[in-house]
Amino acid sequence: MDAIASRIIKARQYAAERDERLWVNSLQVKIHGEHSDHRVSYDQGDWDCDCEEFQRRSICAHVMAMEEILGQAVEPAMLPIPG
Repeated sequence: MDAIASRIIKARQYAAERDERLWVNSLQVKIHGEHSDHRVSYDQGDWDCDCEEFQRRSICAHVMAMEEILGQAVEPAMLPIPG
């Protein structure tokens, strides 16, 4: 087996085992929302989004979507405690 084929096999293995092998430290993404684009960032467990909902409640659909996409590779956003 040549080196490229071996690397492809290893990459597929890493992707299949992402829950044990992948941890995101930081990232920034742009999400195309229904009304405008939003910037979502993650840094060492801290989420941020430039949308109004996140600014009010510290959680929004954009952050929840990224949590869904990234799975266990990130820490979930802290839900606000009602009160």
